[in-house]
Amino acid sequence: MRALQLVEDRKLEIVDIAEPPPPGAGEVTVRVKVVALNHIDVWGWRGMAFAKRKMPLVIGAEASGEVDAIGPGVAGLVPGQLVSIYGARTCGLCRPCREGRDNLCEHVSGVHGFHLDGFAQEKINLPARLLVPAPPGVTDVEAALAPVTFGTVEHMLFDNARLEPGETILVHAGGSGIGTAAIQLAKRIGCTVITTVGSDDKIEKAKALGADHVINYRSDRFEGIVRKITRKKGVDVVFEHVGADTWAGSMLCLKRGGRLVTCGSTSGVSTPMNLMQLFQQQLKIFGSFGCRMENMADAMQKMAAGHASPVIDTECGFGDIDVALKRMETRNVFGKIILRVA
Repeated sequence: MRALQLVEDRKLEIVDIAEPPPPGAGEVTVRVKVVALNHIDVWGWRGMAFAKRKMPLVIGAEASGEVDAIGPGVAGLVPGQLVSIYGARTCGLCRPCREGRDNLCEHVSGVHGFHLDGFAQEKINLPARLLVPAPPGVTDVEAALAPVTFGTVEHMLFDNARLEPGETILVHAGGSGIGTAAIQLAKRIGCTVITTVGSDDKIEKAKALGADHVINYRSDRFEGIVRKITRKKGVDVVFEHVGADTWAGSMLCLKRGGRLVTCGSTSGVSTPMNLMQLFQQQLKIFGSFGCRMENMADAMQKMAAGHASPVIDTECGFGDIDVALKRMETRNVFGKIILRVA
């Protein structure tokens, strides 16, 4: 079967690999349908792995597929069923896993496509408990975007930042995959949404998703515009995933007692911070990584109900992966790039 392997930094190859064996106890063979690209794929492509890994490595951390075969002891799944695939290999035994908080697993083996073989292959065997069934009406593309794109945002906004209707939120990089999801989910509950984009051609696209105010951060200092929009009060929540380039400005945008939630550092992993500002303004900072499987289910229910929709920049095949990753690296996208596997 076909797979897309990273064989060395910035070098990907389409290869033939053996099909997986029949699924074991508690396992399911999944026929992969769609893989969605994320910045973690760009990091892996660059060689920015923060743990030991062996190459060649099948890429892809976010995907959907159909149940192809079921191993002994598996209940609740049937062949042909569409599923969304959790992106990390968690133990299922530690207390966080038992409580449904797999993103805090104490014995996680790694993230697929980054530390472990990923989903850019035609079939893969996985523990059944890491598969979330898609509700009726959800497409394979929507199911593919539930684990990272929408699940991450659900966890950030509602588990961590506790975003409430009527609050004001600043969403950074509104043209990114998670940015487009955050705009929709925040607007859906009645928030005032301010977002940043990197070019004027993205402004109207962001407004069409529900953003009330859109700032081109390349031509304006976003923190000054945000203070003006909020009449110097600041926002209740900042949705941060850019990192060093925006961190200081994000802190300035918060109202007293405001909350900043962050899941990424695409512009740098470290930055100075004004501690006096932190405690005098009584700000709250939440680090957020991945999601709970319940977040994936919630996201798909919202998509099924028409409350949110994936924004797709480009659909491509395995042969276009290098071009896709280079576009992501330069942020020349609006929404998601997806790979059609089957």
